[in-house]
Amino acid sequence: MIEAVGAMSALGLGLGLMLGFAARRFHVEAPPVVDAIDAILPGTNCGACGYPGCHGLAEAMAEGSAPVTACTPGGRDVALALAEVVQEIDCGGGGVSLAGMAETEPMVAFIFEDHCTGCTKCFKRCPTDAIIGANRQIHTVITDACTGCDACIEVCPTEAIVKRVKPKSLRQWYWDKPEPRRDAARTEQAA
Repeated sequence: MIEAVGAMSALGLGLGLMLGFAARRFHVEAPPVVDAIDAILPGTNCGACGYPGCHGLAEAMAEGSAPVTACTPGGRDVALALAEVVQEIDCGGGGVSLAGMAETEPMVAFIFEDHCTGCTKCFKRCPTDAIIGANRQIHTVITDACTGCDACIEVCPTEAIVKRVKPKSLRQWYWDKPEPRRDAARTEQAA
């Protein structure tokens, strides 16, 4: 018994040292722009952009093969921050146009509990573990963890999952944008 433990320990130590050496020897440095883009992305690895995770999207953006508007769960704010890092928006001329991206409120999944059969398909597909429930039991969504990536909506066999506007709470409440004053617009036209 002691010999088996010693042999397994020696084998584990030897393989660990070999892996450590290989990691240092064959390490490839990523460009700093990839790390900067990856830091801005939500980091949920939902796959809504069509790339294998946020790091894959960051590499594609650094190469120029993916637009800054690819991260749909991030929305317009993430796209603007990404455009600054990638330097696609310049002050006067060409660059990326974010006019097509509407300013929308964050969306989250919502499960109609009377249609849920408890099949756990949505539970298994959620990249952020925002869906709770068990087999043959009703599931529900934790709205603070949901990114609105549509992964659960695609696999639901009963179509019990829809996207809704994220309900406002005290933690994420914000003021609505004010409407422009009509008097200010008239004075600008007069000037």
